[in-house]
Amino acid sequence: MGRAYQNRKDSIAKTSNQKARIYSRYGREIYVAAKSGGTDPSGNLTLRGLIERARKDQVPSHVIEKAIDKAKGSGGEDFAVARYEGFGPGGCTVIIECLTDNPNRTSAEVRNCFGKVKCKIGVQGSVSHLFDHCAILAFERDNEDEVLEALMERDVDVSDIESEGGHITVFAASTDYSRAKQALTEAFGEIDFEADEIQFVPQNTVSLEGEEKLLLERFLELLDDVDDVQRVFHNVE
Repeated sequence: MGRAYQNRKDSIAKTSNQKARIYSRYGREIYVAAKSGGTDPSGNLTLRGLIERARKDQVPSHVIEKAIDKAKGSGGEDFAVARYEGFGPGGCTVIIECLTDNPNRTSAEVRNCFGKVKCKIGVQGSVSHLFDHCAILAFERDNEDEVLEALMERDVDVSDIESEGGHITVFAASTDYSRAKQALTEAFGEIDFEADEIQFVPQNTVSLEGEEKLLLERFLELLDDVDDVQRVFHNVE
């Protein structure tokens, strides 16, 4: 217990532009998951988890359905995963995950965000070794031992389990995401997961104050305005 993690949940947007960006990001991620792993959520646990998260974040059904229908067709857009790493305000570490159909454009836009707050983008691997790439599954349950047993029976690489207030949080290897989720649903039936995603979890965190804290907020706002950015992870408390 006591191991903090950042469970990214976009708050309900206050403006139509913010909503449009959130819908677009979910639509793009759902499209990529369906294109690569199949359009049937029952056989594609990554897609299923994305759909559940999108619904919790109040993404309209037509946005979800349009992305899946698009994946069923031939051709379509060719999105690739792009990951950028670097050092943000106060020397904090940052990982930025993107889905892009134009890597040159995305790279330039992300570099521009670093430059505007006078921070430095790094090379691949410059900060990712300071994070654990984890599958995180959180749900209501109060028996940590039976959860661990269910996962061990399926040879899931579990790095940690937290139990607090009737809630269990499982940290597993990112490569075991589907296996972990399947093991839990087979053992306990349908589960309403409070967290269901793969994240970069910082091994250590730092605190920022004053101008550095304001710069970080500005940096995150700039990244949020980049259409290709899907998720941002950092090690600031």
